[in-house]
Amino acid sequence: MKGILIIPVGKVDKDIMGILSDALSKAFHQKVRTGEEMPLLPQSYNARRRQYHATAILMALRGEKRRERELILGLTGVDLYVPELNFVFGEADVLSGTTIISLARLRQEFYGLPPDRRLFHERAVKEGIHEIGHACGLDHCSSPDCIMYFSNSIRDTDRKGPGFCGTCRETLGI
Repeated sequence: MKGILIIPVGKVDKDIMGILSDALSKAFHQKVRTGEEMPLLPQSYNARRRQYHATAILMALRGEKRRERELILGLTGVDLYVPELNFVFGEADVLSGTTIISLARLRQEFYGLPPDRRLFHERAVKEGIHEIGHACGLDHCSSPDCIMYFSNSIRDTDRKGPGFCGTCRETLGI
């Protein structure tokens, strides 16, 4: 891997990009840079579902790759889905090293609760590291404490730990 590029897809708060940049740099021991905002693709929007198709956005993000072996983390505030699931927190294309996470369901406000900035930041970091972990070749982990554990709900995201288990760290070589 030769660094990580964070690309905002649509309007994204710069604070969260900075927090993710720091966390990804520490987790993967890589240089992280921020790219230019990419507009949301109108064709990726599904009006019936009121969500954006994650894979369509991933395909567009692949075109933003300028450096070989650089990983991309797309960051968006819209709700994402893939056809076989109601929603996804994120998605990764391992072959291209391109990932995306949605911030929509990581916010307490999505669930009708008061904002909690600390919890939102923690969730965003977990999901960002999780998706970049996939781009590095990691699968979902069976350990519920590992950051690579599959999040089927926000409770799963909250329950899992902020870092990799020993097995996943060993696989990554960190």
